[in-house]
Amino acid sequence: MATPTPAPTGPRRTFLGRLPLPERNFVAEALRTETVGGVLLLVAAVAALVWANTAGSSYSAVSHFHIGPEIFGLHLSVEHWAADGLLAIFFFVAGVELKRELVAGELRDPKAAALPVAAALCGMAVPAVVYTLVNVLGDGSKDGWAVPTATDIAFALAVLAVIGTSLPSALRAFLLTLAVVDDLLAILIIAIFFTENIDFVALIGAFLGLGLFYLLLRLGVRGWYVYVPLALVIWGLMYNSGIHATVAGVAMGLMLRCTRREGEDHSPGERVEHLVRPLSAGFAVPVFALFSAGVSLSGGALAAVFHRPETLGVVLGLVAGKTIGVFGGTWLTTRLTKAELNKDLAWADVFAIATLAGIGFTVSLLIGELAFAGDDDMINEIKASVLLGSLIAAVLSGVLLKLRVRRYRALSDAEELDEDGSGVPDVYEQDDPAYHLRMAAIHEEKAAEHRRLARLAGEASSEPDSPA
Repeated sequence: MATPTPAPTGPRRTFLGRLPLPERNFVAEALRTETVGGVLLLVAAVAALVWANTAGSSYSAVSHFHIGPEIFGLHLSVEHWAADGLLAIFFFVAGVELKRELVAGELRDPKAAALPVAAALCGMAVPAVVYTLVNVLGDGSKDGWAVPTATDIAFALAVLAVIGTSLPSALRAFLLTLAVVDDLLAILIIAIFFTENIDFVALIGAFLGLGLFYLLLRLGVRGWYVYVPLALVIWGLMYNSGIHATVAGVAMGLMLRCTRREGEDHSPGERVEHLVRPLSAGFAVPVFALFSAGVSLSGGALAAVFHRPETLGVVLGLVAGKTIGVFGGTWLTTRLTKAELNKDLAWADVFAIATLAGIGFTVSLLIGELAFAGDDDMINEIKASVLLGSLIAAVLSGVLLKLRVRRYRALSDAEELDEDGSGVPDVYEQDDPAYHLRMAAIHEEKAAEHRRLARLAGEASSEPDSPA
C-alpha cells in the first residue's frame, strides 16, 4: 500500500521580520513624536514628585482647584480635568492608531495580528491574576486588579531614548502595536468595570453626537471649527452619562478613515493623527502626569509598598506579571501558529521588550484613581506602587537591552544604510535592478579611482632616489 504524500505546509511566517517601507516610515515618525513626549512625561513626573514632596500644600491646592461651567455638570478640579479631559485626547490618538493598525498595519492580517494581540491579552491577564493572588493570600482589596494591566508606550520610549538603544524597527513596531491593543483593552476595562450609574439621556445624546460625527466624516465635511466643538459636546455628554469620558475619544478616533484613496498621500486619519499626536504626547499626557504623579515618597511610604497586599500586587503585577504575560503569550502563539523568529533576533530580545512593557504609568495611574475612588490614602499608595513598579521595570529592561546594544546598533545601521543616495535604505532595494545598476556605477567609479592611485603609486616607487 502506497504511503500518502504529506500535504505541502508552505513557508513559515517570520515573527519580527523586516517591516514594509511605508509601515517602517510611519512607525518611525510616530515613535519619534512619542519619544519626545515620553521625555516630557518623565520631566513632568519628576516635577510632580518634587512639587508634592517640597510644597505639598500648594500642589494639593492647585490640583483640587475647581473650574468649569457648573450648569453643564463640568465644574471639575484641575486634576479631574487632566484625567477626564486631556486624556481623552490621548485616547483619541490611540483610537486612530488602532483603526490604522486594523486597516493598514500589523493587525490587518489576522495571522500577523495573532502575535501582538495574544501578547497584549496575556500581558493584561497575567498581571491581573498576579495582583488578585497576592491580595487573596494577603487578605487585601481586589478592587485594584486592573491597575498593573496597562503599558505606557510614551514612558517606555522615553526609557529607550535615555539608555540610547537603537532598537530595530520590527521590535519598535511590535512594542507600538502591543501598546495600541493594550490601550483599547484598557479603555474597555474602564468602560465596563468602572461605570456604576448611567444617565441614559446623556448617553443617548453622546451616541447621537457620535452618529453626527460619523455622518459628517462620510460626507467629506472638513474644518476643525466643525469637529472640535462637536467633539467637546460629545465628550461633555459622555462624561455626564457616567461612562468615563475618555471612551468618547477612542470612539471618535475609530471613526476616522485610515485608508488612502487614489491621489492621496495620506489618509484623513493619518493627517489628523499627525496634527493631534504632538498635542497628546507633548501636552495632554505630561499635564496629566503633573497632577497625578505627585505622591509622598517618604521612606515609610516606600517601605509600605512592600507590606500592603494592594501595593505589592501592583508592583509584582507590573514587573513579573507583565513580563511573564507578554513573553509567554508571544512564545506560545509562535508555537501554535508555527511562526519563526527573525534569524537576526533572539528570544532574549522579546524578553527585554516584555520587561519594558511593565512600565505602566499613565493609564495605570488613571485606573488606580478609579479603582479606589474616595480613599485618598490608598490612591496615594497605589500611585507610589505604580511609580516604583514602573521604575523597577525600566531599570531591568534597560539592563537587558544594554546587553544587546551592539547587535541592535548593527541591525539599525543596516536598516538605515543608503549607499546609492536614493533616499531609500538599501535593504529595501535588493529586488530593484536600477539599484544594482547605480551601485555598479558607484563601484566602477571607485575602482577607476583606485587604479589611478595605484598607477601614481607605481610611478612614484619606480623613480630613482634623488642624490643626498
